[in-house]
Amino acid sequence: MSTLAPRRPGATRDKRHFAIVASLFNRLYVQGLVDHALAELRELAPSANIAVHQVPGAFEIPVVVREIALKKHAHAILALGVILQGKTSHAQNLARSVTDALQQIAIEHGVPVINAVLSLETEEQARERCLESEINRGTEAARAAVEVSEVLGKMRRK
Repeated sequence: MSTLAPRRPGATRDKRHFAIVASLFNRLYVQGLVDHALAELRELAPSANIAVHQVPGAFEIPVVVREIALKKHAHAILALGVILQGKTSHAQNLARSVTDALQQIAIEHGVPVINAVLSLETEEQARERCLESEINRGTEAARAAVEVSEVLGKMRRK
């Protein structure tokens, strides 16, 4: 596990709109990601509007992300989910499909999509990355969302 978390960006006073699309599958771990992401977004962008959308599983995340992207209202979209490896290759196929779809949506619609749909081998890894605070991927996703929305905002104002 990497111990090099991205630096914390400075807080913004700009009015921002963030959307979180979170899977209900592996709910305990995903809720940890959501809770940490929300807490970090509220710290870094206290005046932001944050909408949370829940979907049954990771496979359903991209279609909701696309719908949000089509509305062109969100400054960034956070995709949060946990895929645990089982005894077949299904988890790997699912993770690749979701990752590819999220990247395609971001590129086609020009909206940052922060991919924190984690593909993990064990529940121990899930606990470390989703429930604990040292290197929480929800916190990292929120930081990336704020930072990339700032970069794009500056570029688009020029």
